[in-house]
Amino acid sequence: MMLLERQTQLQQLESLLGDAIGGHGRVAVLAGEAGAGKTALVEAFAARVGQSAAMLRSACEDLSIPDPLGPLYDLAREAQWALPRAIDARHGQRLPLFSDALDAFAAKGPSLLVIEDLHWADDATLDFVRFLGRRISNTHILLLLTARTDRSEGQMRVRRALGEIPAGSVARIEVPLLSEAAVLSLADAAGRDGDAIYRATAGNAFFVTELLSAENETALPASVRDAVLARAERLSSGARAMLDAVSVFPRRADAWALQGLCGVASAGQLAECVANGLLDDLGDGYAFRHDIARRAIEMMLTTSHRRQFNQRALAALLENGEVSTGRLVHHAVEAHNLAAVRELAPIAAREASRVGAHRDAAGYYEVVLRHADSLPVETRAVLYEQYAFECHLIGRIEEAIEAQGQARWLHEEQGNEAKEGDSLRWLSRLAYLAGDRRAAEVFGKQAVALLETVPEGPELAMAYSNLSQLAMLAERVDEALLLGERAVNLAERMNSPDIVCHALNNVGAAGQWLDFAKGRANLARSLEIALDQNFQEHAARAFTNSACTEMNQLGFDEARTMLDRGINYCVENDLVTWRDYMRGVLAQLLLRQGHWEDAASEALDVLSSGQTAQLVRFPSLVALVKLRIRRGDPSAEPLLAEMAQFLEKGTELQRLTPYAALMAEQAWLGLGDRDEALLLIDHAETLAPTRSAFAELAGWRRLLAPERDAGDTAGMAEPYRLLLTGEWRAAAALWGELNAPYERALALVQGDDEAQRSALEIFESLGARPVAQHVRETMRRNGVIHIARGPRRSTRANQAGLTLRQMQVLQLIERGLSNKRIAEQLTISPKTVDHHVSAVLGKLDAVSRGEATAAARDSGLL
Repeated sequence: MMLLERQTQLQQLESLLGDAIGGHGRVAVLAGEAGAGKTALVEAFAARVGQSAAMLRSACEDLSIPDPLGPLYDLAREAQWALPRAIDARHGQRLPLFSDALDAFAAKGPSLLVIEDLHWADDATLDFVRFLGRRISNTHILLLLTARTDRSEGQMRVRRALGEIPAGSVARIEVPLLSEAAVLSLADAAGRDGDAIYRATAGNAFFVTELLSAENETALPASVRDAVLARAERLSSGARAMLDAVSVFPRRADAWALQGLCGVASAGQLAECVANGLLDDLGDGYAFRHDIARRAIEMMLTTSHRRQFNQRALAALLENGEVSTGRLVHHAVEAHNLAAVRELAPIAAREASRVGAHRDAAGYYEVVLRHADSLPVETRAVLYEQYAFECHLIGRIEEAIEAQGQARWLHEEQGNEAKEGDSLRWLSRLAYLAGDRRAAEVFGKQAVALLETVPEGPELAMAYSNLSQLAMLAERVDEALLLGERAVNLAERMNSPDIVCHALNNVGAAGQWLDFAKGRANLARSLEIALDQNFQEHAARAFTNSACTEMNQLGFDEARTMLDRGINYCVENDLVTWRDYMRGVLAQLLLRQGHWEDAASEALDVLSSGQTAQLVRFPSLVALVKLRIRRGDPSAEPLLAEMAQFLEKGTELQRLTPYAALMAEQAWLGLGDRDEALLLIDHAETLAPTRSAFAELAGWRRLLAPERDAGDTAGMAEPYRLLLTGEWRAAAALWGELNAPYERALALVQGDDEAQRSALEIFESLGARPVAQHVRETMRRNGVIHIARGPRRSTRANQAGLTLRQMQVLQLIERGLSNKRIAEQLTISPKTVDHHVSAVLGKLDAVSRGEATAAARDSGLL
């Protein structure tokens, strides 16, 4: 079929390739529904490339569990770069490995790299796309991706991955359905009824092609599946059996595999399938013209036939040592060959984990554990432990707890007290991540008690470090330091650098309150060990605690550096739990520095994920609740209630402090109970290890109860200390130097009339309407005259400063689109749209969507 209505897309691709040849590399994404013609467009573009650029092609496969780095293996083979050797040389560390890949591809000169069907990609491949996308702008590479536009989980992961590439480096090119005119033209050329074909297909290019090739010109097939099956029915019995055999290979069937599967007689049968337009001859293999067709044939197989073909495919593939373990597991699962699953799936899981594809590793462990009853108890226990570890890395904490619990009982059954104690220690950590502080303490103490009854080993050192961590998180500084140093000493004797790394983190984070320089040095040493030894989780934790330590001391620039490094590290290594926790901390930092929209975007991204563990949500909750309270958004209440739940299972100062601060802020605004807020602050004061840890709450107590003594201010961060001693002007100046406008305004509120006017301007500029109104009313009560009114509706929009995204949302509101439709239009989540709509209403001082559009028209924005 000739290529119609694709000239615009081809011209875009040619322009992007020209940019890449000139040294400005880009990522191009062809997006369209299944059957829209993405592959045909790639083929047409590839034919035009000629000698102007080297072309390396790959594709993802629709395997039961994605093959880790499958497309990268394809690209590496075409570039004649030994990827397996590189993985071994880099010990599976992805950043060096991806850097090697970029060097290998860049050495080809101007290049076109193609990865098709990215919606089936594994996480490691998506991370490679992120990595390359972030660095592509200074290369001679055009990375061409194809992906479906459905709402599948795979497509959502693709969207998130592409969203983490700089916008200027990505060009999204839609591949639309064919117009009615195009279908009529094609049908007319084939002598067919174009109206009927368009009604049946709605312009889906693959379906159009199938119907144009249909044998019966009067009774059109009702679906693509029917069209493919009708064509398959025309084959001889031998060719149809061959087609069935090829259908169990998700992407392509290599010629050597088919010969092993079906013998030499297969050549004639394959040729018949090709002649009838069902298969493409790739030279060294065969593939269906589209996965829609392959699935149509595969779904018609009986269970016994599907298993039989997959078993024969597995046997053929096992003869080739270069076939990935992931592909072997796929066929073993489909063949219901449980012995092969038990043998191969753990290998595939370890390989996936090694390159950071933790989601896929968890999938492989799930597969083998379904059929593990016949395995020895010790083997099953190890599998459950490994599965629990992978689940915890990707934020599936409840599954991790269940799996680790199974491992514990199996170790107990075996009488292996060292392993049982280690399982208890892990259950302690997982319980903490699930938000159950009390259970974490119980499991942690049980672990130490059991392990102290057996000869000393690394398990006991790690159990000490775990209790040190729990003490550190509860600000029990002396206990944290004692247990942490005990863990370091034992771990060093046991030559366990990973435990040394973990314990140093605890000692550094706890020690910050007594000796900041020493605490920072211990954290730096922990991070250095983690990065040097590729202890990925320890590195993520070191980045997190280092950033939080800097935040506690108001070192915002240092905190931002740590957060940027840490989040990038977690993205590259698929450490979802730690990435999302740090994104919440980043949201808090952005909020402090006046970047409220960016803060909301970060926090909402984390909170909108359905799989984020409760503990991981907490920093984002803090940021978003603060923002919504300050903007007068009633949707803050359920989030504040979620924060309160953290105090029900064990109180930690790091959870109590932000909750008490928010309750105090609400009370100050006249929206909450002043006495309740003061009780929370007083309780926090009893838990604070030093006065510096209580500084923020001391400031809120001064606002709520100025008659109360501030107490000892020694050791507090300077802006807090100055404010508590009445030096509001100096405090405001320091907050200004730290680029913390809201805190600066809070200091100015406690000053003279002129300072309060300045505070009012800051609150108005931030869009903190309830705060500004509260300050205005306080000034009036105090007899201040000539107080500036809030902005008039005609000037609100410009003064409030709608962001580009908010302007886009506003324009779609004017068109009458619902939040769901806006989300689809802008390719963002409905929850994110909810926030943007709330922000638009707040900035325009409007109470409804209609009033917001009216204000925007008055101000000339619409």
